[in-house]
Amino acid sequence: MRGGLLVDSELQYEEFVEFAEKAKTLPDSTTNENKLILYGLYKQATVGPVNTSRPGIFNLRDRAKWDAWKAVEAKSKDEAMSDYITKVKQLLEEAAAAVSA
Repeated sequence: MRGGLLVDSELQYEEFVEFAEKAKTLPDSTTNENKLILYGLYKQATVGPVNTSRPGIFNLRDRAKWDAWKAVEAKSKDEAMSDYITKVKQLLEEAAAAVSA
């Protein structure tokens, strides 16, 4: 059974890498909120829980990114990968619908 789980994890990782590339094609109109969600999930999936101190109040961009990562720290790497894939799919579908509308 363990071998099956390993294969599933490898397949999920491959899909995660594929969608990380697809995320780079999201339109410029993607909201900062959605970009931050993706950033937090990506960091959680690739690094794990936050391992740095929170940036200072005058460093707004890095502080927002840190907060987005911190918000998902309870998720396992696999959960974060799955949520990342789902979010990228959703954003790509929304972008395609906006273009065809």
